[in-house]
Amino acid sequence: MGGQVSTSSSFSNLRCRNANEDWMSTLCPRLWDVPLHHLSIPGSHDTMTYCLNKKSPISHEESRLLQLLNKAFPCITRPIVLKWSITQALDVTEQLDAGVRYLDLRNFIFGLYSHVGLSSLSGVPTSRPSSLLGAPRVPGSPLSPAPLNSGALQELPTLRQLWSRGQQVIVSYEDESSLGRHCELWPGIPYWWGNTVKTEALLRYLETMKSCGRPGGLFVAGTNLTENLQYVLAHPSESLEKMTLPNLPRLSAWVREQRPGPGSRCTNVIAGDFIGADSFVGDVIALNQKLLWC
Repeated sequence: MGGQVSTSSSFSNLRCRNANEDWMSTLCPRLWDVPLHHLSIPGSHDTMTYCLNKKSPISHEESRLLQLLNKAFPCITRPIVLKWSITQALDVTEQLDAGVRYLDLRNFIFGLYSHVGLSSLSGVPTSRPSSLLGAPRVPGSPLSPAPLNSGALQELPTLRQLWSRGQQVIVSYEDESSLGRHCELWPGIPYWWGNTVKTEALLRYLETMKSCGRPGGLFVAGTNLTENLQYVLAHPSESLEKMTLPNLPRLSAWVREQRPGPGSRCTNVIAGDFIGADSFVGDVIALNQKLLWC
């Protein structure tokens, strides 16, 4: 954890309490027969940022200005980029123990390269964004092959179906050229990204996306705030964590208002930053109880 932005004491509480570690298997058995895209599933945005530090190299794909600043003033540039890049304090195991079942994985994060490499299928580059959606119940993580017509409106597998086949992990990938070569890869899962520093603007965006109708399969509503250059320059002593944590209560209130299911305004995966800082994971999981009221 060295070199990372300091985290609030609320994260330490999570490491002692893993009440949501096995939440899928403890759901009401009726919910084991609900398609995955109709369940409420907690996820983490930019899962791997916990491992970024001051030695993380800035990508050559970043702007020329940023690369020049990094070359001329690395002791100033990298700490600034770092503190606005870290979105998670818990490592992958801790996030899974907390109940997260959607992992947003990428080696290249906000201009920095992660030091933790991702295992890849043969011939699949790891630089493209990918995600894992897990339905763990027993040791091991066999992959679920993608459905033949995953882009159409159709019923996706249920937890019971996946478990009966010994399948526990779905891998989605955004590079379409790789999908045809690897039956294990699912198409990229749509991610609703508000790209704003303001909580109310983010929630208006999410409500607008809901009003347009849900995608046919798995999809993610991102409750993560995003800084811009103007905000960073106006708040030189702050960080993404300092910007986000005070807004978590309002974001969590929105989460608790959501409803999973097949309806056009229903949500599916909900992803957030700084897992463990509040009740986010438990709030997302608790939404599944609404499916039992129907």
